[in-house]
Amino acid sequence: MTQPFLILETGQPVASMRRHRGFPHWIRVAAALPADHAVVVNVQAGDPLPTREGFAGAIVTGSGAMVTERHDWSERSADWLRESVHAGLPVFGICYGHQLIAHAFGGQVDYNPAGREMGTVDIDLHDHAGDDPLFAGLPPRFAAQATHLQSVLRAPDGATVLARSAQDDCHAFRVGDRAWGVQFHPEFSATHMRGYVHARRDALRDEGTCASTLARKVSATPHARRVLRRFVRHARALSR
Repeated sequence: MTQPFLILETGQPVASMRRHRGFPHWIRVAAALPADHAVVVNVQAGDPLPTREGFAGAIVTGSGAMVTERHDWSERSADWLRESVHAGLPVFGICYGHQLIAHAFGGQVDYNPAGREMGTVDIDLHDHAGDDPLFAGLPPRFAAQATHLQSVLRAPDGATVLARSAQDDCHAFRVGDRAWGVQFHPEFSATHMRGYVHARRDALRDEGTCASTLARKVSATPHARRVLRRFVRHARALSR
């Protein structure tokens, strides 16, 4: 019997994009997971965290919340993730999930001094990413979708930082051999990204950025999506 993946839902998309359903659906589609191969637990809404047994791995969504707000549901999730990784469960965090895993293992999360990073951005891999199960063989620079104000300013002690962007020195990291975080959104299509840009039009204008120009620069990001699908395949291999 194929073990399902647990998706920890930590937030909802911006209101204008909810007609496309929520982050768990976007992740499941991008990861090529059949509906019956994913179990969603909405931790932000107060769903209890399950036992880790019986899952091939866990994927943590993005959120409009901030890790630095230290919500009870978020801190409980951080504890669960840390304990689950120590017990051998593969985990993969996206945006908020990336930051939450870093926080769980003692890293520093806060507002990025460079401000908002949004749109299709270039991700630069460090040389040692060539030895990582999720990033090996990818181009040294590839495009990914991003939208965030906070970042991992200091990775956990002993973590391996795998990638950066011009604005964020820790766009991907690995803790041990079972936990990964990516600041970018491998589950975002170009449609999702343009929707987010338009939803943030007023904030971008106040920051001196033209949303229409930024939206025109949005492009497909197939290599970023490959990272998510590789996690699914790698976690399945580990669980055999």
